[in-house]
Order: sequence, then C-alpha cells, then structure tokens
Amino acid sequence: MIPREYLKKIRRIEIRTNRMAQNLLAGAYHSVFKGRGMDFEEVREYQPGDDICNIDWNVTARTGTPHIKKYREERELSIMVLVDVSASDQLGSGAQSKKELAAEVASVFAFSACRNSDKVGLILYTDQVESFVPPRKGRSHVFRLIREILFFRPAHKGTRLKNALDYLNLMMTRPAVVFVISDFLDEGFEKALRVTNQRHDVIAVNIFDRREVELPDVGVISLEDAETGDWMEVDTSDAALRSAFHERALSERAERRRVLERTGLDIIELETGKPFQLALKSFFDRRMRRR
Repeated sequence: MIPREYLKKIRRIEIRTNRMAQNLLAGAYHSVFKGRGMDFEEVREYQPGDDICNIDWNVTARTGTPHIKKYREERELSIMVLVDVSASDQLGSGAQSKKELAAEVASVFAFSACRNSDKVGLILYTDQVESFVPPRKGRSHVFRLIREILFFRPAHKGTRLKNALDYLNLMMTRPAVVFVISDFLDEGFEKALRVTNQRHDVIAVNIFDRREVELPDVGVISLEDAETGDWMEVDTSDAALRSAFHERALSERAERRRVLERTGLDIIELETGKPFQLALKSFFDRRMRRR
C-alpha cells in the first residue's frame, strides 16, 4: 500500500502538470507530434477546393465523375520517457530535487499523450536499465509512471546513457517520440544518441541545479561525489576557489551542451526550483515553426 504522503505528492504533481498539459500544450502537442502517416478512409466525389493531387483516376474513369481519395491521420503514437535516476539526480539545493523536476516534466508529457490517446512508456536507468514500463494508455498508467520516477530505488549509482538507448532500440521496433530527461553527467553517449535519433524522434531534456555551478560561502565543508563515493574537504570561504569552481562548472556544462547539439537533437534546458512552462512552450513553438 502506498503511504499517504506519497499519494499527496503524486496528487500535487498530477494537478499541476495535468492542467499544464490541458491548457498550455494540448494543441501544440497534437500539432507537433503527428502520427506515423495517413490511413486511406474512403473515395468521394470531387468538390471545388479539393486537392487535385488526391483524384482517384481509376474511379473517375469508371464513373465518369471526378472522385478523390480521402485520408485520415493515423494519430496513435508511442511516447517513451527515459529518466536518469543515478545518484547525481538526487541533488537539489532548494525545495525540489532533479528527480522531482524529472517527475513533473515527465508527467506533463505523459498527460499530453493521455489526452491524445497515445501510449506512453518509461525507462529508468543508471549505468544499467533499472526499470522498463511498456507503453500503455490511460490516466491510471500515468499515475504509475509518476510513482515509479519519484519513489523507485535504483540498485546502482553511476550513469551510462548508452546502455539505456541500446535497450530502447531493442524494445521499441517502431518509431517513437523519446524524451531523455537527465543531467547528462556522462560520457560516450554521443554516437548512441545520434543513432537513436535516426530511428526515433529524440528530445533531450537537460536538467541542472544551481549548486552544480555555485559554491555557497559556508566555510570548510566535506563534499561527496554522489556516483563514485569519493570525499574531499574544501574551504568555501576561499573566493578564488569558489570562482575557479564556478568557471570550471560552466565550462563543463557548455561542453555537455555542445555534445547534445552535435547530435542534432532538440534540447530543453530546465533548472530545479524554477517554473518550466515557458521552456516547454518555447520548445513546442520551435517545432511548430519548423513544420
């Protein structure tokens, strides 16, 4: 049985993100993520204004009256959300951790898919695939995905995105829309992302926390690398040390951005504790302009 406080947290996320999916992104989602193609529906008589490219010449010749082929959009999509649950994604300097931000963003995509009768699935990964939830429809399924992201306890701490992408390509034989939600504190995934983007429509959701680029002035502290377990003692009152840390962190973050850009993916950048509605809307606006 799920503890009451867990249910309250899931409910809060459901209220916030379902409203966003309904009010802000409903039309944009439908426009941007169209189905895999068009299904033939019927042949009917030509009407002024119809596209002459759709004339069915066989039926027209047989009946002596112009007829056109009518199609309907094949709407159903599969949405896959890949969420990094490695130790670095437990970080959060304020009221929200990167894992909680990932859960909120994933639920927006999931509820958008739900409202459009699309299937949505989930892969949680560290340096291994920790959990796979096959794509399904329905609101109760979305609740399950939110619960998995928030409360799943991974067996490993490291990060290996390539393994998750290889698993995705093995399990999803038909094209899907894939959201990869991670801080991308990893190496060696560029080729795998590029290959996956050729088979699927991949969007990188790059999340970060302000404390990853700024050290607070709080004196001598001990810091642990969440993924390796290594400890080090630093004097944060040293202004030169804080400045060097800031510059190096910004440089590493810029390099991760360049790696993602080289793959040709669309990128959404989000910060913990900050509203992300405008960032998502900007992404959908860019997609619609390209279409």
